[in-house]
Amino acid sequence: MTPLEPVTLSFGAALILGLTFGAGPCNIACLPYLGPVFLAQDGGVRNSWRTLVPFSSGRLSGYALLGAVAGWAGLLVQEWVSHPGVRWILGGATIVVAIALLLRHYRSSTSCDSKHKSCNSPEVAISDIQQSTPALPGGLFFMGMGMALNPCAPLTTVIFAAAATASALGGLSLGMGFGLGAVIIPSVIFAFGVAHMGAQIREHLENWRGALEKFSVLLLILMGTATILGWIAP
Repeated sequence: MTPLEPVTLSFGAALILGLTFGAGPCNIACLPYLGPVFLAQDGGVRNSWRTLVPFSSGRLSGYALLGAVAGWAGLLVQEWVSHPGVRWILGGATIVVAIALLLRHYRSSTSCDSKHKSCNSPEVAISDIQQSTPALPGGLFFMGMGMALNPCAPLTTVIFAAAATASALGGLSLGMGFGLGAVIIPSVIFAFGVAHMGAQIREHLENWRGALEKFSVLLLILMGTATILGWIAP
C-alpha cells in the first residue's frame, strides 16, 4: 500500500465538511431509498421523525464507527469499506424495510375490514403509524448505516484524518462531527419537503392508495436488490 500524506481535521472542519456533503449529493443519494418510504405511509411532516430518527441515527452511527475504526486501525479501514459485502447492509436493510411496509399494509387492511372502517380514515392512518412493526425502524437504522458505510470523497478525507490521529477516540470525534453535519440538512429537506410531497400525492391519489403502497414496496425491493448486486452505488 502506497503511504499517503497525513490529513489533519478538527471537529469543526469535519462538521463543515459534513454540512457541505449533506447539502448536495447526499440528498440525491438518499432520495431513491427514503422517497418510497414516505410515499408508502401516512403521517406527512408531523410524523416524518418516525422515519428520519432511526435512519439518521444509523447514518450517524456508521460515520462514528468508521472514524473510530480508522483511528484505531489506520488506513486498513479503507479496504474494509470497499469490500463488496458492505453493500449487503444497505441492500438487505432496504428489502427488510420493504417487507415491513408490505406486512403493515396488509395488517392495516385487515384491521380496517374487521372494524368496518374506511382504510383511508385519519383514525386508521394514525393507528397504522403508531403500530408499526419493529422491523421498520430497525431496517431504517441499518439502511442509514449502510448509506454511511459507502465511501465518498468527503468521507475518505475524514477517514484519512481519523487514521492520522492514531486514536479511536479522536477518530470517533471526527466521524461524529462529519455525521452530524451530513444528517442535519437532509433531515430538514426530507421532513418538510419529501414527507409533505408524499402526503400530498397520497391525498390526491386517495383511491389508488393501496396500489401506491405496493408500488413503493416494489421500488424498495428493486433498489435493495440492485444495491446488493452492485448495480447501484449510493
